[in-house]
Amino acid sequence: MSPEQLRALLAGVQSGDVSPERAFEQIKTLPYDDLGFARIDHHRTLRTGFPEVIYCAGKQPAQVATIVQHMLGQGVPVLGTRCETATWAAVHDLVPDAQYHAIARLFIVPPDAATQEHMAAQATQRGRIAVLSGGTSDMPVAEEAALTAEVMGNRVVRLYDVGVAGLHRLLAQVAELQQASVVIVVAGMEGALASVTAGLIPAPLIAVPTSVGYGAHFGGLAALLAMLNSCAPGVSVVNIDNGFGAGYMAAKINRVGERAGLAVNDNFAMQ
Repeated sequence: MSPEQLRALLAGVQSGDVSPERAFEQIKTLPYDDLGFARIDHHRTLRTGFPEVIYCAGKQPAQVATIVQHMLGQGVPVLGTRCETATWAAVHDLVPDAQYHAIARLFIVPPDAATQEHMAAQATQRGRIAVLSGGTSDMPVAEEAALTAEVMGNRVVRLYDVGVAGLHRLLAQVAELQQASVVIVVAGMEGALASVTAGLIPAPLIAVPTSVGYGAHFGGLAALLAMLNSCAPGVSVVNIDNGFGAGYMAAKINRVGERAGLAVNDNFAMQ
């Protein structure tokens, strides 16, 4: 249930248009819905500003589809990450309007029309989030970050394949980067792109090491350690291949100014 829906319900009770019994029926599953194999946190939007996200890996397709079914009607988008094709097929059978992004391995069930309109209006008032990838091989993680930030109501600029092996490709984007409110850098190999980029921009930078690389890369550990040891200030680091975490954090950073002076949960989750 979105904040708007909850306010409308309470206003209906106050005015007498909605009986307390009917209101109780609508909110009795809050704060969570116990499915036996999962407890869906319907109050997360009210607490944190964005609904619970489904991590599909390790779940049966039928389990993911059931979770989606119970999340529908809340007035918020449904996001599922690390979604393979069998799971997507189960979700798509249930929700034909759902969108699958194969490169990022995630699906999105768009929110209702009123919420989409509200999100679009809010997005135009926010700064842009820039997502960089060192190489094309880093695109799955970069797209996971970009799509996560977008579904949370942000404008995203994608700048892919601008790694340090051809530094001129990055330098050609400096003017664009300096206009961004938050920058996400996704890179494997030695992960140097994060440090180089941080030294060129005023915005906070979120570094995402990827598991792209050869033997001594150790599945992304080399890039992770390089990013943690960045000599450029203003760099934060998420876990290896965690594009979702970077996109989520960037979206939260991009909303900080909007919350100043406002009551907690004053508007829709992603404002």
